[in-house]
Amino acid sequence: MRLTDKTLGFVINFLLGVAWAFVLIGAVSSFYSFYQTSIFFAIVSALIGALPGLAAILVLEHIITGKEKLAELRKQTKLLEEISKKEDAIHYVS
Repeated sequence: MRLTDKTLGFVINFLLGVAWAFVLIGAVSSFYSFYQTSIFFAIVSALIGALPGLAAILVLEHIITGKEKLAELRKQTKLLEEISKKEDAIHYVS
């Protein structure tokens, strides 16, 4: 996982697994419920059945991306502060 926090990474990974299971269960159960009626209706219902799980995956990936962005901004801030200190030292000597 891309997250540095082990506990949060474990929870997010677990929830992503649960969300993918919901996608699979929703799609398969919807498909099998309606395939005797019409194959087209079964495919459409499978897509609709997968939507809640896909929405959960989207939300979890958004959380991961936000955490990654925050970590990257912290790294950049630290580097910029170091550069600023070096630049101030150079101007101070001059």
